Amino acid sequence: MTDNNEKRQKALEWAQSLVDAVNNDPRPFVKCKESRPITDIKDLLNSSARLFPDNVAYMQKWSKKGEFESITYKEVLKDVNGLGTAMVARGLQGKRVAVIGPNCYQWCSTYLAVTGGIGCIVPLDKELNEDELKSQLQRAQASCVVFDRRHLDTFRSILDSGETDLELLVNFDADEEKDGVLSWKQLIEEGKKLVEEGDTSYIDAEVDNEVMSILIFTSGTTGTPKGVMLSQKNVCAELMIAPTIFTLEPTDIYLSFLPLHHTYECTCCFLMAIYKGSAVAFCQGLKYITKNLKEVRPTMMLAVPALYEKMYHTIWKNVRKQGKEKTLKRVIKVNRVTKKFGLDLGDKFFGDIRAVFGGRMKTLICGGAKIDPEILDGLQDFGFNALQGYGLTEAAPMGAFNPQDAPNSRSVGVPFPSQDIKVLDPNDEGIGEICIRGENLMLGYYDDPEETAKVIDEEGWFHTGDLGYVDNDGYAYLTGRAKNVIITKNGKNVYPEEIEYQLGLVDFIAESFVFEDAKASGSDTQIVASVKVDSEEIKEILGETYTDEDVKALIWKEVDKINEDAPAYRKIKKVILRKTDFIHNTSSKLIRFAEENKTEE
Repeated sequence: MTDNNEKRQKALEWAQSLVDAVNNDPRPFVKCKESRPITDIKDLLNSSARLFPDNVAYMQKWSKKGEFESITYKEVLKDVNGLGTAMVARGLQGKRVAVIGPNCYQWCSTYLAVTGGIGCIVPLDKELNEDELKSQLQRAQASCVVFDRRHLDTFRSILDSGETDLELLVNFDADEEKDGVLSWKQLIEEGKKLVEEGDTSYIDAEVDNEVMSILIFTSGTTGTPKGVMLSQKNVCAELMIAPTIFTLEPTDIYLSFLPLHHTYECTCCFLMAIYKGSAVAFCQGLKYITKNLKEVRPTMMLAVPALYEKMYHTIWKNVRKQGKEKTLKRVIKVNRVTKKFGLDLGDKFFGDIRAVFGGRMKTLICGGAKIDPEILDGLQDFGFNALQGYGLTEAAPMGAFNPQDAPNSRSVGVPFPSQDIKVLDPNDEGIGEICIRGENLMLGYYDDPEETAKVIDEEGWFHTGDLGYVDNDGYAYLTGRAKNVIITKNGKNVYPEEIEYQLGLVDFIAESFVFEDAKASGSDTQIVASVKVDSEEIKEILGETYTDEDVKALIWKEVDKINEDAPAYRKIKKVILRKTDFIHNTSSKLIRFAEENKTEE
């Protein structure tokens, strides 16, 4: 056998072993045992185009005021093979290609083409400035960048600087090549013509599923972003084991609006849809989400807690305005009982609420941060599979997920088949560092073996830096980040995220930041809560003519309630009324080391 044949056989055996692990998993909630073996992303697309050739793969508006247009799997395969063939002809095989821009077909087809036989894809954050983008292109040694029209001047400037390895620029939106900048559309047509003439250099290209094929720079809240090296094996492992504890069908439609450069949206929406033969509709942006939900009528959506919380509170606000709050609560209470006997009253009583999500929504997946479990339970009451998961870029990204047949809204879920979770060095409360292990774990940090060795031990466990515990049924719970723990002068641990979570349950508190006042003197540590309020909610409570002292008094009423049940060392001793937004990274995560976040602004 040739080396390539041996590699291919080894990859097939590996993929089959994961499918076998799914089929042999004895846990009762692992019910969707329909996974097929895939060895790499090229195999993923080829097999789905063969199984679902006429299924809609993508729905996109090509102009702001246009209609959603559909692209089938067989059309996607032709476009990807065309783009890949053109890239080979342009000398990009074996090189690194960056991609940046809004969620769109151009972004996805570029990703598929590069991983399907070119080299390594480098997804970039579209919110970064020119200096940050240049730095990441330098670190990645990218030879080409594919981008949207908004970034044209930025990448021209970076190319002209001569300080990167960039050779080619490709514009998503250009109809033709101009001033040396290539057109994505023209490249596809150029490649299709080559294929018609018999060029199979790209189509026949072998993919090694064990080498770095995806290089992702983390957002970073503590300094320089790390480069996470993922193999296609990492990603394909997720695709085979994840849709086993929740239902995903070829008839499903995802609404995609979280940034694709994050593995959460990239793996769990874009690539997962391809695996199952489902469709992805690209949202035009957050301000269009309500409109797009009605137009697309999707069945699946991934989002962060803030979006679900806002939609949920808006629903109840409208219900209260209509004077129907008591009636709806009674219906929910009755329906919880009748559903146990197979009678769901939701279709009759929750139609208007379900219409908010388009009318066909089945599954709402939440990740990225902690969510109020009452909101997940409430969405479940309305008839949705509202499921919370847990992940990190280093895990490609899924580490745990709630099964749809046995969800626990207070937990981040259970490990998938063939994955493991353990708690390292638990304290008296059973809380320790969450560690995960599985085929989805990254190869390591790019050009940083020392940092890699710090987080992946000799037994293959990834030390997440997250603190939490696992119950007797295998469900994991998070309490905070190890690096954020406040250790009091008396040696007690305070988890700021837990207090921030409690503050976040207050309707008029928009965001909070809990930290230690390092300058405070005394026998014990002083816990400070900096709070930004929702002005509209405050006006409803206090009226139009309120003062800062009125707001602080309102905050202290809620803080006193939290303090009442807290031990002395965990009580909030000082409140800051924050007037401006906290400083966040591009993933909307609060930057805790920023001193500006600790001031009263």
